[in-house]
Parts: sequence; structure tokens; C-alpha cells
Amino acid sequence: MSRTYQATGINLKTQALGESDKIVTILTKEFGLIRAIATGARKHNSSLGGRSGMFVVNQLLISQGRSSQSSTPTLDRITQAETIKTYPGLTKDLGKLAASQYLAEIVLCQALSEQPQEEIYELLNEHLQRLEALPKSQGLDVVAHLAHGVFHFLALAGLTPQVQFCCLTQRLLTPDLTNPNWKVGFSISAGGTICLQAWEQLRKEKDKQRKEEISSAPNPPYQTVVHHQDLPKISRRLGAKELNMLQHLSQPEIMQIDAASDYGWLSVEQILRQYTQYHLGRPIRSATLIDSYFAANHDAIV
Repeated sequence: MSRTYQATGINLKTQALGESDKIVTILTKEFGLIRAIATGARKHNSSLGGRSGMFVVNQLLISQGRSSQSSTPTLDRITQAETIKTYPGLTKDLGKLAASQYLAEIVLCQALSEQPQEEIYELLNEHLQRLEALPKSQGLDVVAHLAHGVFHFLALAGLTPQVQFCCLTQRLLTPDLTNPNWKVGFSISAGGTICLQAWEQLRKEKDKQRKEEISSAPNPPYQTVVHHQDLPKISRRLGAKELNMLQHLSQPEIMQIDAASDYGWLSVEQILRQYTQYHLGRPIRSATLIDSYFAANHDAIV
């Protein structure tokens, strides 16, 4: 007889197996990510059918898969599942569903297996609850809450971008909300925001230094190899309002949203997406759903 264990988990991914089974990837508080077979879950009258759906939270009894030296270990199997929470509001709104899948994909990249993952489990459920509670609207509030969730997952992983200070000078950045031309740079490789004036000054200094070194080099010039540290690449330029939004994402609650005018959330989500993909080392596939959904409702997608 194989051993069994109990766990509380939320379903993040499912795939068909054979004619009637499912493989479910579950984030559990006790054991992190696990993959288990829900036997017969695709049958019409299966008790595991609804319980194996996306974003369903279950109290699980799982039978541990067998392993042998001569073959690949078999997957664990769900023997019992008691649903303790669902998020039906997410599946009824395409924008909310896309944002939830986006967050789930980040969790699948960040969460570990075979060790407790209570913090990331609680954080995911918290942000799914916030998304579900949103009223049906134009969608910008969904983008804002998505950005809020992404920022918090980055913080939990120790990857928070620096948005309060300039990465070059370490000086505090205070957005001038009264100046429509005020801009700040964001560099993914440098890890956050950059004062454009400081960046431009450094660029000029490096250009001057490079010219001086070339002019003083012996002939032929290719005999001297001069190494220069590259300037941080500016990934995007953000206005004062967009930086203000970024700086508020570290707070427990999202800032007040004016759905009629806060199109800056689209830019904030885009830069956080690029930053997250850079650190994950892979694209966020669910982000295409965000693009297609909001492109159909807004002309501000970059």
C-alpha cells in the first residue's frame, strides 16, 4: 500500500490524461507545488470533476505515487477532495480570469516543491479574492490590481524593482504631478528607476572619456583594448503619474483608481511584465490574454 498524506491546496493548472483523468498542479501550504492525478475527473458524474477545476481550494487526501529503480516514479493520486473555497466570479469575467491566470503563472515559476509555501499560498488567495470582489467595469481596475499582485509576488521573491530612488545616484525620486513633461527612466537591467538627467550626464562623461582614450592611444589604435561599463539601457520612460502608481504598489492596498482616466496602469503593467519576465527567464504566456482583452477595450496598450 502506498502512503497517503493530507494537504490544503489551490489548483493552478490542469491537463487531460487519457480518456477520463486529469493531471492537476496544485499549490499547497504544506508541501508547495505538487502534481497529482485526479482519477476520472473528466467523467460526467465524477466527484472530482468540479473539485479539480481552476482556482478551487480543496482539503486533499493524496496517495503517494510509487517509485522503482527500473522506471520513472508515478504521480501521486488524489483520493479525496473536500472543497473549502472557490472563485466563481473569476470565470464569469474574462479580464479577471486573464489576470488570475497571469498571477498563477508567476506562482508556478516561483513556488517550490517538497517544502511549505504558506506565504505564497496566502498571497495568491488574497489577490484572487481582491480580483473577484471588483465590480464589472471598464477593466483598468483589473490592470491596477494585477500590477499590485505582480509587485507583491516580486517582493516576496526578493526581486522588487527600485522605484523610490534612482538606481544611478540613489537619490529620492519625487514625481512632479504638476508637470506633464516630467519623465523618469526605468531600466530592467539596472533594477528600477533612473533619473534621466543623471543618465544623460553619465552618457556624456563616458563619451568624452572614450574619445580621450582613443585619441591618446598609440598607433595603430586597435592595439589598445579599452573596456567600458555599458550605460544602463532605458527600457521605458514613465511620466510622473505612472511613477506615482509604481511607488504606491508596495502598499498593502491599491491606490484609488479613476477608471475613466488612469490609463497609466497599462504602462505600469507592461514594465512590470517585462521586468518579471527578465527575472523569470521566460515569457508570461497568459499576458497575451491581457493584451487581447484590453486591446479590444482601450487604445492605450503599448
